[in-house]
Amino acid sequence: MKLTEETILKLLRTKATRPMKVSEMVKQFSIPDVKRREFRNRLKEMASNGLLIKIRGGRYGLPDEMNLITGVLNAHHKGFGFVVPSRDRATDSKEKDIFISRGNMGDAMHLDLVTVRVESGRDRERPEGKVIRILKRNTQTLVGTFEKFGRDGWVIPMEAKYLHDIFISGKNTLKAKTGHIVSVDIETYPNRHQPPLGRVTEVLGFSDDPDVEVKSILRKHGVFQDFPDKVLKAAKKISLSDIDEEEKQHRRDLSDWMIFTIDGAKAKDFDDAVSIENMGDGFRLGVHIADVSHFVEENSILDKEAFLRATSIYFPDAVIPMLPFELSNEICSLKPNEKRLTVTVLIDFDDRGNVVGRKFFNSIIQSKVRFTYSEVAHILETGDSNNQPKEVIDSLNTMHTLSRILRKNRFATGSVDFNLPEPEVHMTEDGKVHKIVVAEHNIAHELIEEFMLAANQETARFLFEKNVPAVHRIHERPDEDKIAELNRFLLTFGFSLDHLHNVSSIDLQKLLMKIKGHAEERTLNALLLRTMKKAVYSEKDPGHYCLGFKHYTHFTSPIRRYPDLITHRQIKTFLTKRKCSEREHKRLLPKIAEYCEQSSAREQNATQIEREINDLRRAQFMADKIGKIYSGIITSVTAFGFFVELAEVFVEGLVRISSITDDYYIFIETEYKLQGQRRHRTFKIGDTVKIRVASVDLAKRQISLALHPK
Repeated sequence: MKLTEETILKLLRTKATRPMKVSEMVKQFSIPDVKRREFRNRLKEMASNGLLIKIRGGRYGLPDEMNLITGVLNAHHKGFGFVVPSRDRATDSKEKDIFISRGNMGDAMHLDLVTVRVESGRDRERPEGKVIRILKRNTQTLVGTFEKFGRDGWVIPMEAKYLHDIFISGKNTLKAKTGHIVSVDIETYPNRHQPPLGRVTEVLGFSDDPDVEVKSILRKHGVFQDFPDKVLKAAKKISLSDIDEEEKQHRRDLSDWMIFTIDGAKAKDFDDAVSIENMGDGFRLGVHIADVSHFVEENSILDKEAFLRATSIYFPDAVIPMLPFELSNEICSLKPNEKRLTVTVLIDFDDRGNVVGRKFFNSIIQSKVRFTYSEVAHILETGDSNNQPKEVIDSLNTMHTLSRILRKNRFATGSVDFNLPEPEVHMTEDGKVHKIVVAEHNIAHELIEEFMLAANQETARFLFEKNVPAVHRIHERPDEDKIAELNRFLLTFGFSLDHLHNVSSIDLQKLLMKIKGHAEERTLNALLLRTMKKAVYSEKDPGHYCLGFKHYTHFTSPIRRYPDLITHRQIKTFLTKRKCSEREHKRLLPKIAEYCEQSSAREQNATQIEREINDLRRAQFMADKIGKIYSGIITSVTAFGFFVELAEVFVEGLVRISSITDDYYIFIETEYKLQGQRRHRTFKIGDTVKIRVASVDLAKRQISLALHPK
């Protein structure tokens, strides 16, 4: 018997009728003597994670059997909170969030893992509860504003969901002054007798410094720009000259091939290059990816740091790389006219875009040109050679032909194209926001997108055929209740899904084609995107719903994504092996699961950082535009007002219902609109309105708008 969490939960549900001592469970479940220590340790671990509850007398029981719920507390700045129940993997429980009033929060803090006693009937729309136990404190560091109080001080958290100010004794202030933004380590958590106690570990500067605001966001999420000294030393020891002749003998030398990179104008880390060959009755696509795994060995200092970071973080005018500069921008980067080590996949397509063959191998390339997306789009759209030789132009034209075929096939077989424009923030040299525009997305972007998707898909197929545990990039089917809610919304605009059960990605793509060209297109695209589940990394392989792919992984960006680095190692390990044995599969799977969990968590963290910094930059951009008039489109309607996206500047702000004084407005939830009670004026998603910038709160990164009389 394997003593996994799932096994123990199943035993407790089927064979235990009450909370039991360890000795009772050992007898009841027939646990062998040699496994009793492991069993006891597993129970303790499960109790610390909230899957079990330990009560008086050393008895363990299931939380739901005792009317208890375990989950993470999500506090609200007004003092109450919600506990999001932990998902019991054995039962796939879908409990509703539990409302926790201010008086029932106890000493719990935002993000703590807690046990809650449910104190109201389950038939209520929102069950209520009381925190009875804090299982795990999930906040060790906070960022806030320092206020001096005699010799001592207080730190007011910047994240309003943290409801306790932190007391700092005089010896722990690090000479911070009132108004400084500081990073604080919590040393003692709050209880009924005292507030949380902490010490200042870093003074970031005053809050009116734009760079300090960015630093505070990074520190809040536990991110540091600089690498530890030992990591930098390890990176500086690596040199291309260290590659011996024997290593070169094991690689195919493609340095005379017509290979080039296509990236953004500001890119410095070139981890993918492409080549093409017209075969007459088809195409041979070459995707050549920087061989980061050759330089970053498993369990090395560099590997451990890459695992911790798991992804590079990009935001306006800056990047926090996963790997040190010496690797990301130099040794691994596929610079033009310099030989680099790569992993290559050659994919053969017939003239209809069907894959008829593939081959992976270690290689050496020498990129001939460093193209930008704009340059390639100009060449393809105008026919202007841009002083490039005929061989390069022929390659680009052939690539364009193949990418069009692949793109058409992909959408026909179920890929969903949300077609949502992305904002791009342009900064001045002195760190101020110059303008916010819609990011360019042209035919060159689409060309590279199709080739990278093809390479990732073929990598996933290769690993699947070899039975190799892999870091899959998955996207699961949306919940049916979310689909039903989406359809109700669509009906208010005269659209609907053909059916609501087992909706496929093809059905959603058909819907997007119906919406295309209508005034509500952008809003409905955004709503459909919110209906989807998040794409994550997983050791399981259910496929990628949104792309319509049965198998999918990440292979093409090992400089900036840890999953791609792991994928490279898996490919290289099994290049010469026929298949991964079941024994080896079982051995590798737990480690792959760990990589997936870490990579998904760090990706979500990076996404949140990027979102917050972009919100900050938007607020900074609008700070000197108070009183200006703009036209905009209503993107969301709530009971407290509606959000408007300003057409000229790609910024969103809130018009509060309290600021509309021509009538009393009520929120009609079923129709997603606000309506005046006397004059019957309405505000609904997709409406165009004229507004005035009323105020900007830089600390909260919020833009308040007011209606402008027409």
